[in-house]
Amino acid sequence: MIIWKWLIAAAMVLLLVGGYFIYRSRAAGLAKTARLLAWFNDPTAHPEWAIKAGKRCGKAPFIFPTDGYIGFVWGDSFRPGHRHQGLDIFGGGEVNTTPVIAVYPGYLTRLPEWKSTVIVRIPNDPLQPGRQIWTYYTHMADAQGNSFISEQFPPGTSDAFVEAGTLLGYQGNYSGDPHNPVGVHLHFSIVLDDGRGHFRNELEIGNTLDPSPYFGMNLNASTSRGEPPVCPQESNP
Repeated sequence: MIIWKWLIAAAMVLLLVGGYFIYRSRAAGLAKTARLLAWFNDPTAHPEWAIKAGKRCGKAPFIFPTDGYIGFVWGDSFRPGHRHQGLDIFGGGEVNTTPVIAVYPGYLTRLPEWKSTVIVRIPNDPLQPGRQIWTYYTHMADAQGNSFISEQFPPGTSDAFVEAGTLLGYQGNYSGDPHNPVGVHLHFSIVLDDGRGHFRNELEIGNTLDPSPYFGMNLNASTSRGEPPVCPQESNP
């Protein structure tokens, strides 16, 4: 009898703890959604939420890829069983107006079927020398699939060298379904190599890296406090 009482008590504790974390996750998600709606309504009202393209936080290896507000970070959950594989950065403007640039030198590929996406191979990970990684940029097209990628990188481009800061294209709202476009933004992620010189499937979070150390700010949903991610204050000399 004592064992059964102990098991019931333990189960109740687990339910309470699980409920707390579910509540906290949902509350954080609602706050992020409300903030994103406020940004869409009037980006000029919240300039402190935005980061400029080309900005480098301290000595971080990557520069910021586009102007805008980071609405969703790595590890955010939009539905049960889903975790976001990268960053969603919302410029606040119309399609084809907010530039997207390369965050680090590398070799750009655009597969023949890619309308809104490019990926850049970085042979030597700046945070783990000897490891190859890839940086992935998408949603650079309108709802119908008209591409906003720079004409320098037509479909079929393979291993074209780009410097950090190279114009790649412009933010769009392409989702693959013309009747259900996304909000205008850039989705950016850091993708692992498969060990054979190819990028892994970006749709699985296990194939991506936490971008926090690459940008010098907290971009991990499990450790952030839910506030708009911005560069930490530079310390005074």
